[in-house]
Amino acid sequence: MKFVQLFFLMIACTLAWANPASAVPSYSRQTGEPCTSCHYGAYGPGLTPHGREFKINGYSDGKFVLPLSVTGVASYTHTGKAQPEAASEHDSRNNNFAVDEVVGWVAGRILPHLGTFIAVEYSEIERHTELDHFNVNYTQPLKLGGKDAVLGVSVNNAPGSTDPFQSFSEMNFPHDGSSLVPERQGIPLLTDGMGGQVVGVNPYLWFDDSIYVEVGGYRSLSPHLINTIGVEDEFGKISGVATYGRLAYQKDFGKQVASIGLVGLHTAVHPEREPGPTNKHSDWGIDATYQYLGNRKNIIAANLNYLHEHQKRDFDVDEGSLERRGHNLNSVKASVSYYRDNTYGLSGAMFSSWGTRDSDLFEAEEGGGSRTGKPNTSGYILQADWTPFGKEDSPNSPWMNLRVGLQYTGYFKFNGASHDYDGFGRDASDNNTVYGFIAVAL
Repeated sequence: MKFVQLFFLMIACTLAWANPASAVPSYSRQTGEPCTSCHYGAYGPGLTPHGREFKINGYSDGKFVLPLSVTGVASYTHTGKAQPEAASEHDSRNNNFAVDEVVGWVAGRILPHLGTFIAVEYSEIERHTELDHFNVNYTQPLKLGGKDAVLGVSVNNAPGSTDPFQSFSEMNFPHDGSSLVPERQGIPLLTDGMGGQVVGVNPYLWFDDSIYVEVGGYRSLSPHLINTIGVEDEFGKISGVATYGRLAYQKDFGKQVASIGLVGLHTAVHPEREPGPTNKHSDWGIDATYQYLGNRKNIIAANLNYLHEHQKRDFDVDEGSLERRGHNLNSVKASVSYYRDNTYGLSGAMFSSWGTRDSDLFEAEEGGGSRTGKPNTSGYILQADWTPFGKEDSPNSPWMNLRVGLQYTGYFKFNGASHDYDGFGRDASDNNTVYGFIAVAL
């Protein structure tokens, strides 16, 4: 009952803040621009071309202001059938109200050409605080062959978090989702982001407003540091350096903009931080984006991405936990969003993932296991949302923002099957999820 009260209290407080407030989203305060300048739909994280430029320029455009912000998400989650057991000791098997996260941000210009995107997150579901996003960028504009260019370097804690096209990271649609539902198996490493347990240095180049090139190397953080920043030490230790690469081409047609790109990640991991054999992951992907931004009345944004991962599990075979050394994972997702007046949004996505059958790796387990030994999952996501603020003519721009949304996820297949996927009688459709949320940025 306390979650219900907290959820509606958050809504009431947010509506009360509709008048100008003293606290502001730090990037809007820094640039003096509304959220629509950088985000289609007037609320992040989906980026417009101007938003990509702001990120590429190291979050440092504009003037210096105190680079502090606070965001929060409260939600309601309902699944088609109650789960075998609650996702956490503080929640029920179904119909949960929760404060998904409250995030404190150090985000903005620190010095000329130097900016930050750093977040410390508290989850009411897990009763836990951790360092979530960490991205510090230094950039320098220059001329190459008579063309404008930006040379930058990023220190960050997740491969793909630096990507201004955001096709493979959690910044891609759906931006919000419930953590109180059964987890899909077989997620490629690049999508998972290594859980913030690494640190990387990534030089990048943006040339002629059209070509983006980035390379990076990642090392594991020490167990002591991982414990200090509140992150769970579950990834293991990278052997040597994990390498990351990104190449993208963008074409601006005036009212429309499109891009196509490639991405790659290779790493060898000691799962238990011990010397000896490693598990190797090699990811590569291709993506394409399209945006129509010709007028304020109608905005369209679309994304298509495909990701393949090959695994060589020498550690697991040596330990005797697996017999099969080679595994493959694949995922594909297509999404499109439509916004009217940068206020009323409709979004949809189709997704599918599939991989090598292995009953040792993907075991039958009630709720989250796989009876067939396959990680194959497919389905769709529909979302409607309302963003009343964030525009240039909003009464409180650029002081605060708000989004209220309703999302539905439907599954054709989950962890290898449509029916009795876990070996305990649970169907894929039992995990169909209604997710209502309210997101606030101050």
